[in-house]
Amino acid sequence: MAALALIRHGAYAQLANTPSALQPYPLTEKGAQDVREQARQFGEWLATSGYQLNAEIHCSTLLRAWQTADIYREELTPLFAEPPRLRSSSALCERSVGALANLSVQEIERIVALDPRLEPLPAGWKSASEFKLPFDGAESLLEAGERVAAHLQALLAPSSGLEAAKQLQLVVGHGASIRHASYHLDVIPFSDIKRLSMFHGHPVVFERHHQGWSRLYGNWKQRQSADPLD
Repeated sequence: MAALALIRHGAYAQLANTPSALQPYPLTEKGAQDVREQARQFGEWLATSGYQLNAEIHCSTLLRAWQTADIYREELTPLFAEPPRLRSSSALCERSVGALANLSVQEIERIVALDPRLEPLPAGWKSASEFKLPFDGAESLLEAGERVAAHLQALLAPSSGLEAAKQLQLVVGHGASIRHASYHLDVIPFSDIKRLSMFHGHPVVFERHHQGWSRLYGNWKQRQSADPLD
């Protein structure tokens, strides 16, 4: 059996009403403190779980994810199979809105309205899994989830050694792309993508076996309509 700990980054200095995409801002002070507390609680469970942590912590290239991963590295060092190290990958980033990155929802809709080639954006476009903005570099949430899922599949491959050594892989990313990746990996059904969210900095651990997936630690958050997408 192989296991993944999927972790949403901690709370960060996010621009209001702006699709998270590639915002470069760091964790807030409280966000970092909350991540540290979550890591310590997770370490208490991990010490009795029978799992060791794989030495590589995979995280997205965005600062908030890297900082979250680094806090886990600091807090859980004795529980790693080898001295831990961070491995950042753009494959684990949140859904990109391409040329419209880090603009507000209102500005994005204004830009679309100024382009005579484009139809008005549909209601609820920001959280619609299949929708992709008609601009270079943009991707849908499902496409972002597929990208993240491919990275996770590579981590679960037999050559990774996770199953033989009973190692747990830490992965720090972003709420929406992790949920959509979980759908692609058959961890959750499509209907759960909008119903569920993730707590900041809190691992949700899944073990893969021949019958599918089982959750070992942590809980999904029941998503409210006003929750940020990321």
